Amino acid sequence: MTETLVPKAEAAQNTPSKRLFIKTYGCQMNVYDSERMADVLRPLGYAVTEEVEAADFVILNTCHIREKAAEKIYSELGKIRELRDLKRQTGGDMTIAVAGCVAQAEGEEIIKRQPAVDIVVGPQAYHQLPELLTRTARARGERIGADFAPDDKFDALPAARFSEGPTAFLTVQEGCDKFCTFCVVPYTRGAEWSRPLASVLEEARQLADRGVREVTLLGQNVNAYDGERPDGRKSSLAELAYALAEIPGLDRIRYTTSHPNDMSDDLIAAHGDLDALMPYLHLPVQAGSDRILRLMNRKHGRQTYLDLIARIREARPDMALSGDFIVGFPGETDREFEETLDLVRQVRYASAFAFMYSPRPGTPAAGMGRQIEPEVAKERLHRLIELLTEQQTAFNQAQAGRTLNVLFDRKGRHPDRRQAIGRSPYLQSVHVDDADHLIGQIVPVEIISGQQNSLTGRLVASGTTGKTEKAA
Repeated sequence: MTETLVPKAEAAQNTPSKRLFIKTYGCQMNVYDSERMADVLRPLGYAVTEEVEAADFVILNTCHIREKAAEKIYSELGKIRELRDLKRQTGGDMTIAVAGCVAQAEGEEIIKRQPAVDIVVGPQAYHQLPELLTRTARARGERIGADFAPDDKFDALPAARFSEGPTAFLTVQEGCDKFCTFCVVPYTRGAEWSRPLASVLEEARQLADRGVREVTLLGQNVNAYDGERPDGRKSSLAELAYALAEIPGLDRIRYTTSHPNDMSDDLIAAHGDLDALMPYLHLPVQAGSDRILRLMNRKHGRQTYLDLIARIREARPDMALSGDFIVGFPGETDREFEETLDLVRQVRYASAFAFMYSPRPGTPAAGMGRQIEPEVAKERLHRLIELLTEQQTAFNQAQAGRTLNVLFDRKGRHPDRRQAIGRSPYLQSVHVDDADHLIGQIVPVEIISGQQNSLTGRLVASGTTGKTEKAA
């Protein structure tokens, strides 16, 4: 489980008198949600702070994917309650909210277990935060906002979108109808729902006007996007990508996370047609055994996935693949785990994430027999990570000697060398000296060397390129 803080917001026209601290757990969609919660509360005078001790309002934006996620949140809430008690001793106060997927799953139980919590709000209801906050301040009314109404949420969000830097996340789809037996998302995020095409394009234009050069489209199952067009027809993710590519200043498009069954022909073709659609695709397979895939209810087979990868690489030969894997799923045999290793060797991933299976309460897999011993699962995870790390390192090292267009998005750790860090078309982190004046620009960089987690490069020209070109 990753934890991030919302970027520090720019000052409002009038200096805000209240401070907001948001701690974000988990996925990129939660990062987006946290940014939008800050947008919702900004008109109420809240400015983001990075110091929880100074906050008047604390929000824990939670994730329910990892093991014992709820217990970690309760532990954090205990610490925050102590901070609030200290503030009250000096005449101050602090409102505490739990948002996100743990809030959706636990609901009233959160307040029962930790009475210090003032507000519980699910991922489809954070547009209600101003109302819930007002009710809490008046010490009356409802404290739970955990319904499923994503259309209401996006309609109620402020039109203006705060963004910082040349990259941004943009949620276009929420929920999932796949019901993988190990996953809680259908229960915490609800059914699949897509934002209207015009709404997404308008937000993207606002981001581009604020200097965003790269946008990452987010969804629990993003390539199932079917947002309504103005004429009432449904739009595919490919059609959305073509429309986004026409927005001036928006030079790069990415999307995550995808399901193999929704990798449509037009989306594959778009990767060959659109320079703006980056050659990096996160396409989870989860396992290499057909029997385990059936137990997971993945609705695709091993060979289907391999054939899909071949078609994608035919359309875009330099496509870098990423994926997710679960080892130690109930009933997984040694031979079936070897099938996963074999699939990894065939696909050759540029990066990937591997996890040891852990039961999620309420999911079908939690009640399955033949749960794998932790020692066995850990050994399998170690072997898989070793192979994936070897492939990632090899992919990065293979970039040495190439010239890649890099979008610089922040300064590096070595200000004395004027270092800047950017992203290659393949989402690799690239470190370059004498480049801190190029933040927000896309610049050709000669790659000197590749390491396990990053590339080292040097500038080859002082100019910039207006459009990201396909790497050779």
